[in-house]
Amino acid sequence: MKEFLGFFTNFDEQLKVGELFQNLDQSIALHEKKLIQTQNFKKAMLEKMFPKQGSLCPEIRLKGFSDDWEERQLKDISFKVIEKNSERLYTETFTNSAQFGVISQRDFFDKDISNTSNIGGYYVVKDNDFIYNPRISNFAPVGPVKRNKLGRTGVVSPLYFVFRTHDVDHKFLEVYFETSVWHKFMFLNGDTGARSDRLAIKDTIFMEMPIYSPSFEEQQKVGQFFKQLDDAINLQKQQLQTVKNLKQAFLEKMFV
Repeated sequence: MKEFLGFFTNFDEQLKVGELFQNLDQSIALHEKKLIQTQNFKKAMLEKMFPKQGSLCPEIRLKGFSDDWEERQLKDISFKVIEKNSERLYTETFTNSAQFGVISQRDFFDKDISNTSNIGGYYVVKDNDFIYNPRISNFAPVGPVKRNKLGRTGVVSPLYFVFRTHDVDHKFLEVYFETSVWHKFMFLNGDTGARSDRLAIKDTIFMEMPIYSPSFEEQQKVGQFFKQLDDAINLQKQQLQTVKNLKQAFLEKMFV
């Protein structure tokens, strides 16, 4: 057996170092627990604050609202974007990730998949446009629908379906697509076919998707409620990562 050569400080300092890392581990565990609790609360509210199949009222309502929700079709509140980047005015390509939402393709893949020679046929995506990605995964069993919140215009592959909304609150609809309310429609009308990783659905059928929504005022309130939850979750993630980074820095600098 090879000899192991270790360097040790005096016993009192060992105790102090051990106590420091114990406190850091406890802080990490506490932040992780808090984050999971907030994420689980959001998940529960997504299930309870939107009507279940066959109902026009959710289980939980925000104070001051009691009217039935209205059933509309997606085509009543949006239209398909058919504008293409034929003039090549936009060079940034977006991708729609089930985990990270609409992000720059370069950030997601660490490189550009598209190039100036092929983006002329890509669809133009403006701020607050929605993108449906037919690629299915554990995170998105029928494919994700995400909103462009980057604050700038880009383009996406024609494999994606882009739609622009009207007469609906952006944040409300964004949250709506985080629920599973619309999944049954997709399962009934879509087809995986030969590509088991993609769900194929005709554009016209997709636009007939039923959307349940309350008054515009309630939509805004629901959107604000979930924005506050999202902000809290993001803050907790940052705080957790800060403590983890601190522990890693101590590990690198306190041991030789």
